[in-house]
Amino acid sequence: MIIEIQETPDPSVINFFPPHPLLRQGSAEFVDARSIRKSPLAEQIFDLGNIVSLFITADMISVTKTPDASWEELKPLIMAEIMDYLSTGEEIVTTDTTEDPDNIIGQITSLLNARIRPAVKRDGGDIKFISFNDGVVLVEMQGACKGCPYAMRTLKDGVEHILKTYIPKVREVRNIEEKDS
Repeated sequence: MIIEIQETPDPSVINFFPPHPLLRQGSAEFVDARSIRKSPLAEQIFDLGNIVSLFITADMISVTKTPDASWEELKPLIMAEIMDYLSTGEEIVTTDTTEDPDNIIGQITSLLNARIRPAVKRDGGDIKFISFNDGVVLVEMQGACKGCPYAMRTLKDGVEHILKTYIPKVREVRNIEEKDS
């Protein structure tokens, strides 16, 4: 499968033209965790990190990256995601976006991967999803965030706020307690 690439006047945007139709009609834009829930492909591309938005038409996927990201690194990863997804034959945009309880974990991990982990990684840390139960998301702060005095503030003011905004069933986010051995 050959995917054509077209650079644009904006250095943060590149258009990808797969050989197969993407949408039957119209277009779809994905700019946040709520919107990417409607497209497994958009979710996979956002999960790569450093992606700001996707705009999909019948024949093109326009990808906008963060200013500090490198197209040399992102282009092959994006092309691989597009090829892998198109090989499944599944729809690019799903029409069923009901709040299925089993999908809440997928929404949480997608949001963590697309929006939160890239920011935490820039500070030398990471955040790992552990569980979701009765509205409480349990995560593990890792790396530089593990012992950082501002980790709880990041967790409550950043992570919890974002998750609660996009996923109403989330009531609280907690860091797992490290066991002393």
